[in-house]
Amino acid sequence: MQIANSKLEELKNMLQTPQNIVILSHTNPDGDAVGSSLAWAEVLKSKGHNVECIVPSRFPYYLEFMPYIDSLLIYKNDSEGRINNVVRSADIIFCLDFHTMSRLDGLSDVIDENQHAKRVLIDHHLDPMEDFDLMISYPEASSTCYLVALLIERLYGAESITKTMAENLFVGMMTDTGNFAFSTLTPDLFRVVSVLVNTGIHVPTIHNHVYNSFTEGRARLFGYVINKKMKIFHNGTVAHMSLTGEEMKRFWFQQGDSEGFVNYPLTIKKMKLSAMFTEHNDFIRVSLRSRGDIDVNIFAQRYFHGGGHKNAAGGKSFVSMQETIKHFEASIKEYAKDGLL
Repeated sequence: MQIANSKLEELKNMLQTPQNIVILSHTNPDGDAVGSSLAWAEVLKSKGHNVECIVPSRFPYYLEFMPYIDSLLIYKNDSEGRINNVVRSADIIFCLDFHTMSRLDGLSDVIDENQHAKRVLIDHHLDPMEDFDLMISYPEASSTCYLVALLIERLYGAESITKTMAENLFVGMMTDTGNFAFSTLTPDLFRVVSVLVNTGIHVPTIHNHVYNSFTEGRARLFGYVINKKMKIFHNGTVAHMSLTGEEMKRFWFQQGDSEGFVNYPLTIKKMKLSAMFTEHNDFIRVSLRSRGDIDVNIFAQRYFHGGGHKNAAGGKSFVSMQETIKHFEASIKEYAKDGLL
């Protein structure tokens, strides 16, 4: 995949002289959001820029090993208003791994206060929904970390990728492709992975941190969800699972504990689409996954105020869990009737 030369030139011009830079990513940041932000921040700092990374809420505990993750500013934890001052003084605001400001929750209001900063999107989600001064948006890219790696190569050379950058970038590429098992897997992706590995990162250790560092509560929660909460219907091709706040408390839930649950029903042979509903204070988070030509991006847009990728998308519901599930099942019938399932 090639990033357009015109976009690279425009970005180079923005970064010619030292700037105050803010890097943003989405609520409940995952490996791709964290990895791309930290790697992009590291390379920009090495070129003399003043850089801060901000996320609306905390990252999952199993990502705590990532280099420089302690430098992330978490908006929900900012009781002294430091983040507001950082955003107001920014000359450039980079938006990584999200395509609409609604993914920032309350942080979006703070961003709106700064009208002079250039806004740059680096993302791989479909149909960006905001106006940006520069959009580096490629839905065919497997991850935002892959895009950031390409940018670093084109702007500063592959030799500028340090071991710590490589480790962070690898986390995002690995997690957003399901451990290199799905999404857009291309020869160039694996070429970039080889560049990262050549810096000396240890892939088995990274994999172990991400996939084998959960709590006992998470293991028991997973068993409970699969055994008690998974419903399969529509002739065995659709499944949904749900978690209420009370159920999460019962299993000592921590941020990130339900990560990956939605993928599990797709291991069933006939399964085409899977959904996970997770209760939050004022809404229910909807996670959607699918196989093949089943487009959950369209489904999320149509029925749950969301979007994402063709085979991985999400949204929100603002009614009760029972009503949400009822709405989902009715929506599946309608989606199938329209020939989309």
